[in-house]
Amino acid sequence: MSNEKDDTERPSDEGANPTDGTEPAPDDDRESGEAGSGTSPTDSEPEGSTDEPAETPADDATEAGSEERNGSEGDRVDPERDPDAPDRKRGDPDDDGALTVALADERDAEEAVPRDASETTNEEDGTETPDIEELGSSVEVHGAEVEEDPDEDDLLGGLKVDSTEDIEIPDRLVDQVIGQEHARDVIIKAAKQRRHVMMIGSPGTGKSMLAKAMAEMLPKEELQDVLVYHNPDDGNNPKVRTVPAGKGEQILEAHREEARKRNQMRSFLMWIIIAVVLGYALIIAGQILLGIIAAGVIWLAFRYMNRGSDAMIPNLLVNNADTKTAPFEDATGAHAGALLGDVRHDPFQSGGMETPSHDRVEAGAIHQANKGVLFIDEINTLDIRSQQHLMTAIQEGEFSITGQSERSSGAMVQTEPVPTDFVMIAAGNLDAMENMHPALRSRIKGYGYEVYMEDTIEDTPEMRRKYARFVAQEVTNDGRLPEFTAEAIEEVILEAKRRAGRKGHLTLLFRNLGGLVRVAGDIARGEGADYTTRDHVLQAKGRSRSIEQQLADDFIERRKDYELQVSDGYVVGRVNGLAVMGEDSGIMLPVMAEVAPSQGPGEVIATGQLKEMAQESVSNVSAIIKKFSDENISEKDIHIQFVQAGQQGVDGDSASITVATAVISALEGVGVDQSLAMTGSLSVRGDVLPVGGVTHKIEAAAKAGCDRVIIPAANEQDVMIEDEYEEMIEVIPVSHISEVLEIAMEGEPETDSLVDRLKSITGSALKEKGVANPSNPSPQ
Repeated sequence: MSNEKDDTERPSDEGANPTDGTEPAPDDDRESGEAGSGTSPTDSEPEGSTDEPAETPADDATEAGSEERNGSEGDRVDPERDPDAPDRKRGDPDDDGALTVALADERDAEEAVPRDASETTNEEDGTETPDIEELGSSVEVHGAEVEEDPDEDDLLGGLKVDSTEDIEIPDRLVDQVIGQEHARDVIIKAAKQRRHVMMIGSPGTGKSMLAKAMAEMLPKEELQDVLVYHNPDDGNNPKVRTVPAGKGEQILEAHREEARKRNQMRSFLMWIIIAVVLGYALIIAGQILLGIIAAGVIWLAFRYMNRGSDAMIPNLLVNNADTKTAPFEDATGAHAGALLGDVRHDPFQSGGMETPSHDRVEAGAIHQANKGVLFIDEINTLDIRSQQHLMTAIQEGEFSITGQSERSSGAMVQTEPVPTDFVMIAAGNLDAMENMHPALRSRIKGYGYEVYMEDTIEDTPEMRRKYARFVAQEVTNDGRLPEFTAEAIEEVILEAKRRAGRKGHLTLLFRNLGGLVRVAGDIARGEGADYTTRDHVLQAKGRSRSIEQQLADDFIERRKDYELQVSDGYVVGRVNGLAVMGEDSGIMLPVMAEVAPSQGPGEVIATGQLKEMAQESVSNVSAIIKKFSDENISEKDIHIQFVQAGQQGVDGDSASITVATAVISALEGVGVDQSLAMTGSLSVRGDVLPVGGVTHKIEAAAKAGCDRVIIPAANEQDVMIEDEYEEMIEVIPVSHISEVLEIAMEGEPETDSLVDRLKSITGSALKEKGVANPSNPSPQ
């Protein structure tokens, strides 16, 4: 082929393979060194095969034919010239000639198709598929017409389709990645340069998909098979040999054929000897019993010899014969043996019944991933010992296999180093870096990249089109879902906007969003519908509620039954607060406050399993109370109760304005409107700061029967409540605690004077500096 022209012309100038000892070829030596240590003559022939001149003619003929097809890879074909090196040292010269001829015939058949198929594919596809250097962040949606200037309200971003049938799905995984442009570009660069990558981010943002995409982009012409041979000098130190991918099976089959022929000859000889012994004992000696015993001894002796012959067959440790792309090994949660390799226990360790040590060797994920990608999610869950061994494998590019159980017979076995030239992709959540071995992280960072996976992305027409393609991808990958109509796609994109929790953004938690797509498709399929419609997606949103959402709804119903939830009238010291359960569900959490005379120095006592951040927010509230109150609260105890907070307690500071309102109400004896709920953080100056989960909190207030809800003004842009709740509840944004009290407390002269006094004390900061609310909300 055209792209191999340069390669096929080089061998004619260089001559024979340098390992034959006829004509040295420095260029081939350099290229062999680049290919990897596993294919060098010293590594592949540990037994010293150069003392066998009888094999040279056959090898020269084989190499002459193979070099014309493989070009500079001729030196990499060298290892299978002498696949029986360990056997020769035991004194079996008969194996070499037949084995080499068999391999030469099989090589001719296999190499009729060029090995370097990946380069041919890249060259031929240059006009159709972009090369790795040409890939970038802008992967457009193909197969559908797009409006030039789409309307901002068009949820499809100007995409003109009737259903997902009209959207073309890219073939390569790297082109299917949506939203993680930075991570995608890093993976492309890392694949080109063979760099390690650590990806940190929330679950479901596409870390494993990017890892698989990297395996597709890695070159596959250097794949290797790994064979383990018996070591006649030390049975507990098996020898390791690497050959080009596909050659391992040929070598193994040749050894089996030779073993079968030897066994046939020995069996034929055994039966002749047994017949002679039985004939002599029966006819001449007349001792039939003695003849039977002698025949049995002979049979056992030949059986033992056959076992020894079979034991010399190598163990194909890593087989990449059928691998079309670079290997991808997912070692997430793997134990030490599965990750690092192991040696099986042998209950029969002597007496001729034992299994040879090389036959009990098992490859680990680090060996299977040689020349490919090793992906480990939740990297911090690996024990320290495994992380240390992983560091060695990364640093050295090879790792010996030994038994992982110290009480097993395999613990005495240790192979020669096995190649581990893989690209590692480690992944995890933010907490993964806390328990990760610092030296392992240093090696990844020193030889690669660290990437943070975003949770949201800016909402643009281009991204909306890609989200439409995401729906089409989910339908295609599942294979059992009806196609989605345009209206159904729009509803999925609307849900992506809502789950982002930020105005003008879309969520990148695609696993959860894909779950919604699959549930909607299952509903449509269960009804026998030809297409998945918007109504099916709406049903799916109700059926695919998280456990936290279901618990929150159940709590709300139970509180209504037992009248624990008050949604009308005015009550002193009681405020309807709002909280988030999990990531996507809200719940109303009442807060009560009571002021009582103190038996000693006054203090603030808060109950309800408060976490550290919640305790700090209570302290901030007490600072405001001390500043504005006319009463001497040093002689009073202020009791604050988070009603039915549950065993999980309260974390975060989003209940700050709720606590402040409840305490001020209790101190002043003024009632709080119970048809009102609120959420917001509070500074010591009285500013209302933004919080997270406002959309879910507003919906929880609406479900509980509240008419109004107070939220921080900075969160107003983040509100994406469902249509059914928009008319049920009024959303009131505020920026200062004085506004909260003015809205929440019962309208009386006492309340008006209280608010005025609070404004005069804490409101000056707003007037003087114009304090702006932070843009990043807290977790609660």
